[in-house]
Amino acid sequence: MFIERDKIVKKAQEILFYIILIILVIIIRAYIITPVRVDGSSMSPTLNNNQILLLKKFDKKVKRFEIVVIEHDYSRIIKRVIGLPGEHIKYVDNTLYINNQIVLENFSKTTSDFDLSSLGYDVIPEGYYFVMGDNRNISLDSRTIGLIKEDEILGTTSFSIYPFNRFGFIE
Repeated sequence: MFIERDKIVKKAQEILFYIILIILVIIIRAYIITPVRVDGSSMSPTLNNNQILLLKKFDKKVKRFEIVVIEHDYSRIIKRVIGLPGEHIKYVDNTLYINNQIVLENFSKTTSDFDLSSLGYDVIPEGYYFVMGDNRNISLDSRTIGLIKEDEILGTTSFSIYPFNRFGFIE
């Protein structure tokens, strides 16, 4: 009789453990960290098509040159933050200028000339960001889709989990 009761208690504890584990996984994926897949080559050579990254959902305060995941027009896109609110952005002869100061970047070799005024802005408004793909020649980014609203940014990513030969922090 006691053996039967012990088996039932042990089985109930095992079931409870798995229920708690499932709840924790759901909470972590919903609010903290979740995998995202790179779709396309607009971030090449930094990120490759079908590469899987970890998205930090809690990290919404972005800094220049961070890689962000954006929900834009019902699709997720992965880009690099180039311009922050209050800044003027332009590219001349493959050189990035922020507020008329040269800013060195080593993510892209060629970029067509661009000025923020072509989007109708003198400076990036509060609550908006200017993003670009590292493969500038094929990337659909702020130059074509416009500035990105802060609430469209799902979070930042700086860690790759697949393919395994690219496992680790993204440079």
